Amino acid sequence: MLQAPETKLTRIGVFYDGNFFYHVSNYYKYVHQRRARLSVAGIHEFIKSQVAESEGVEPRYCQVVDAHYFRGRLGAQEAEQRQVLMSERVFDEILMREGIVTHYLPLGPRGEKGIDVWLALEAFELTLLKHFNVVVLIAGDGDYVPLIRKINTLGTRIMVLGWDFEFTDNQNNKRRTVTSVNLLDQVTYPILMHTLIDDKTRRNDPVVHNLFVRPDFGSNGGSSYRNELPPELPPADSWVRPVQQFQQPTEKRRRGTVQSLKDGYGFIRTDIPGKNMFFHRSNLLDVEFDDLCEFDEVEYIPGLNDRGECALDVTRVASVGNVAPKAFPIYDVEDDEPELVQDQDQDTDQDQDQMPELELESEPEPEEEQHYPKEESYPLWED
Repeated sequence: MLQAPETKLTRIGVFYDGNFFYHVSNYYKYVHQRRARLSVAGIHEFIKSQVAESEGVEPRYCQVVDAHYFRGRLGAQEAEQRQVLMSERVFDEILMREGIVTHYLPLGPRGEKGIDVWLALEAFELTLLKHFNVVVLIAGDGDYVPLIRKINTLGTRIMVLGWDFEFTDNQNNKRRTVTSVNLLDQVTYPILMHTLIDDKTRRNDPVVHNLFVRPDFGSNGGSSYRNELPPELPPADSWVRPVQQFQQPTEKRRRGTVQSLKDGYGFIRTDIPGKNMFFHRSNLLDVEFDDLCEFDEVEYIPGLNDRGECALDVTRVASVGNVAPKAFPIYDVEDDEPELVQDQDQDTDQDQDQMPELELESEPEPEEEQHYPKEESYPLWED
């Protein structure tokens, strides 16, 4: 009697270090030549393909049976001020549609606290309870080495998706992301994703190509991002945009008023209704932060820092000294000479000679119409 082929399912558990994944996704969106975010659905397909190849089984017998995402998160009020509340909600829906369980802790002034410990505890406990054959970590921190060693004692294989890259941001600061060598040494299947993605021999490999969201995808299994590419950029596979062009602000200067100031940072009310732009005191030019007041008129360049969209090279155009702009006077437009319309409560018997003459400024010359490029949004999460 012929023995039936092996059909035992290879169970895969995936665990995301959300902060690491966020920085990697931003790198490919704003710095790398691909100009596209990572696709959650594409990553899971890639994982199944790699596990099948590494384990020597058919891809259909490799399934992601559990996936978890861990990250520190802004409070609702701060997220709304930074114009990222909607985008974070959309990204939550993407994770939900992909069956990924989210785990959030409050993001404090000093960043994430305890989220990596939570990830380690959940990963080890779930590996014990659900008997994963392969655990996949999307992380790069060497602090996960004890977790790797513990899972190794269970006989479970471990795959790590790591990235190494370096770039210069809009403020000429060096930004570097690396995966711990100790982490890679401890796992069964270490994969350096940046080398695989940049490998020209795999440029047209569908598995690699589908790691990124493409603009022609209105829906990619729940993993398409809102405004993934602005109209002026090439599609993800054209590979023609130089990296340096996106390292310095190239937008024309825009104008707004100071909305609020607090502890070395503030928000600018822009010409887009309901949109405020974050700025830090280090982004000011020719004005001290302590000299700024609410309602001051400023100019700025839209830019991006490691936390999302922000205003760069902020200069003060006009100071109003913490006083809200006054309403314009109302004029009677029927007369040849405009005169101030009196309030109804004003005494109409008042001698006209006693009324102060209203000095009208000559009508200013119309300014030349400015044409700004369509503004690109850089929220913390974009989908």
